[in-house]
Amino acid sequence: MLSSELADLAGVTVRTLRHYHQIGLLPEPPRSTGGYRHYDVGHLVRLLRITRMTALGLPLSALPAVLDDPAAAEALLDELDHQAAADIERLTARRAVIAALRHSGAPPDLSPELSRWRSGPASTPADMARFEHEQLVLAGHLLGERGPAGFAALFGDPAESALLTERFYALGPDTPDDELKSFAEELAARLEPLLARAAELLPIDARASALMDELSKRTLRPAQHDVLRRVQQRLSQD
Repeated sequence: MLSSELADLAGVTVRTLRHYHQIGLLPEPPRSTGGYRHYDVGHLVRLLRITRMTALGLPLSALPAVLDDPAAAEALLDELDHQAAADIERLTARRAVIAALRHSGAPPDLSPELSRWRSGPASTPADMARFEHEQLVLAGHLLGERGPAGFAALFGDPAESALLTERFYALGPDTPDDELKSFAEELAARLEPLLARAAELLPIDARASALMDELSKRTLRPAQHDVLRRVQQRLSQD
C-alpha cells in the first residue's frame, strides 16, 4: 500500500509518517522503480501500536524501547499514571477556581479575593476603574501565590474603605492644594499601621513598589498621583 493509504488506515497524516521515518520509529520500506514507498501490513500494525501508545501519553522518545520491551512499558505506564493523577488534581483545582469566579462575579484575570476590592461601577469613573483593575492584577502577581489571601486578611472588609476610595476618585484639577495635602495625610495615617503588618505578611520589595508607582504615573490623573506621591513621601519619612 502507498503512504497515503497507510496513513488513512491508521488515522494519521502522511507528514506524521515521514516524521516517524526521520526519527527511526517506523522502518522505511523500499521504494518501487517509480520512487514510491510500498508498505505492508507489518508497517500498519507497528503504526497502530505507536498511535495507541501516544494516545496514552507516551512520549515519542520512549517508544523505541517500549515497543519491544513489555517490562519497560510497565514502568513507563506507572509514571504516566502518576502524571495523569497530577493532571486531574490540577484540573480539579482549576474548576474550583472557575466556580468561585462565577459565584463571585469576578473577572477571570483576578482572583476572587482581590476582586472584592474593586469599587462599584456606579461610583467609579471609567479611567479610575481601569487603574484599579490593573493595580489589582499587578498586585496579585507581585504578591505571589499566597498574596491575594494575605491582602484580603490584611485590609479586611472593602466596604470600610469605600468612602475613602470615593473621595480619592473625586479629586480633580480644581481641588485646592491644602485639600490634597490633608487627604494625603489622612490616607497615610490609615495605611501606616497596615503597612507595618504587611511587612510581616506579604513579600513586598523595592522592585514591586517601583512597578506599582510606574502604573500610577501611567494611569492615574495628576491629582490622584500627587496624593499617592505625598503618601509615599510621608510613609518613607516614618
